Amino acid sequence: MSDADIPQKNRRDLTKGSIAITMIFFALPTLGSSALQSLNGSINAVWVGRFLGEEALAATANGNILMFMLISFVFGFGMASTILIGQAMGRHDVDMAKRAMGTALGSIIPLSVLVAAGGWLFAPALLDLLGTPPSAADLALTYLRMIFIAMPAMLTFTLLMMALRGTGDSVTPLWFMLLSVGIDLVLTPMLILGLGPFPEWGIFGSAFATAIANTLALIGMGATIYLRGSVLALRDSELRYLLADRRILISMFSKGLPMGLQMIVISSATLTMLSLINREGVQTTAAYGATQQLWTYVQMPAMALSAAASAMAAQNIGAGQWSRVSMITRWGLVFNLMLTGALIALLTVFDETILGLFLGSDSEAVPIGRRIQIMATWGYLFFGVAQVLFGTMRANGYVIGPLIVMMISMYPVRLGFAFGLYPVLGADALWLSFPAGMVATALMGLGLYLHGGWRKGKMMPAEEAAQSSEGYRVHAGTCASGSDLAPTTSWRSHRMLESIRQLLW
Repeated sequence: MSDADIPQKNRRDLTKGSIAITMIFFALPTLGSSALQSLNGSINAVWVGRFLGEEALAATANGNILMFMLISFVFGFGMASTILIGQAMGRHDVDMAKRAMGTALGSIIPLSVLVAAGGWLFAPALLDLLGTPPSAADLALTYLRMIFIAMPAMLTFTLLMMALRGTGDSVTPLWFMLLSVGIDLVLTPMLILGLGPFPEWGIFGSAFATAIANTLALIGMGATIYLRGSVLALRDSELRYLLADRRILISMFSKGLPMGLQMIVISSATLTMLSLINREGVQTTAAYGATQQLWTYVQMPAMALSAAASAMAAQNIGAGQWSRVSMITRWGLVFNLMLTGALIALLTVFDETILGLFLGSDSEAVPIGRRIQIMATWGYLFFGVAQVLFGTMRANGYVIGPLIVMMISMYPVRLGFAFGLYPVLGADALWLSFPAGMVATALMGLGLYLHGGWRKGKMMPAEEAAQSSEGYRVHAGTCASGSDLAPTTSWRSHRMLESIRQLLW
């Protein structure tokens, strides 16, 4: 299929032109989306902290950690679909891109409903496991349960944004993140404080506003995908792609599961760390929650550049242009040092003022937050290095090595540092453990990039994609003709054996 057959609206060809310019123009909208999302969270934290108190802010800190852990379930799956779509676009294989999208949607929507139902039921046990301060427990439960209700819309919205970036479109996700944030910013204070005709719902209002904003943005994005004729739009007979293609699904799980587990490893380590921080009291927990708001901004360039590296590398790998892949990584590292370094410097200068927005300028938690920020934030420079390297490697399906690196850096290094040095350094051991883990991740990630076998990895080979596509066409044509309304037993057996072989691989 030629480029002329692929809808061009908002889609950037990542296999041509200057790598530096292409990366920055692709990454900037992704960075803008992250900035908007973080700004929304920060402003909501200001409303909660200033008008509902430190207990409510501590409650949202506990709830947001759990929400991040649940989003991790879709992250790996979404990244795998993004890479499959990116490689398909590099090969100009529109059908493969559509089937990857259909398989992802048809799998993640029912899974997210199950996660939401389980989260609602087990929310009290999860908060107990965290050691949530008793004064914040009821507020945290109210907040968390509403977030669980919103989970299917939130996860599907995230998946669609990632898939669009796989096609080279990072602009459309930016517009709908802007819509989501705008709705949330308007509704949150109204529902927290009961302004105008709205009820005074307190912390429940904060979570409810987030749910409404994500749902409306999801509906708008879905409509836009169809109205613009995006390559991801499934029409007529293509709707059958929502019934997962086994080969694609196996590829998504075999590659996406380790990527999701990376997020789970980070989340579980953070949960363990939060249980230690909760022991220091509500003020320390609130200070940590406010500091997390600063860290979301410091992380943004790294995450945007990692996403850009993955999308660009995936399309170039699909096109067989390996000479560009190394340059993509180098430019990602350069931009990370420039952008992340500048943010760390700015936040170091203005941390007291910014923390005061969340906690109140006269709060006793502000000095605690400043100490956390000074001791830990510099480590995000190394975090960015690791994310760019991982972004390139996962674009070719290399996911086990980065997972092992994350497990080592989060548990033996970070938690070992925190537990081992706590008797000597006290709470400072908790804050220093963050950069210790990040430095370890960057060093091990660099070793993998230079000496690992990631260039020999694969997501789903082109010949297997072609076979899978041909299988779909043959089966659909057979059913349509009425000569055979179901696959034969031998066809089923062949597909089952092939699925087992792929899974073992």
